[in-house]
Amino acid sequence: MERYLNRGGNSGVAGYSITADSITVYFNDGGQYLYNYTYTGQRDVEHMKALAVSGRGLNSYISSVVKKRYARKIR
Repeated sequence: MERYLNRGGNSGVAGYSITADSITVYFNDGGQYLYNYTYTGQRDVEHMKALAVSGRGLNSYISSVVKKRYARKIR
């Protein structure tokens, strides 16, 4: 897991893990969600990866665009 930089200062995201076709997002409340090309869509997953690496906007993007289109709730 990579630590999310949280450049905006108020994110609910704690970290993330990236693979070729997915991103797992770890939230501060202990929740872990897998987003992949099949369920979330390639365009959105790639955008989430870029936001994760930049450390800004991932939580907002998930809550406003992706919403519940995750492949699996891990925890």
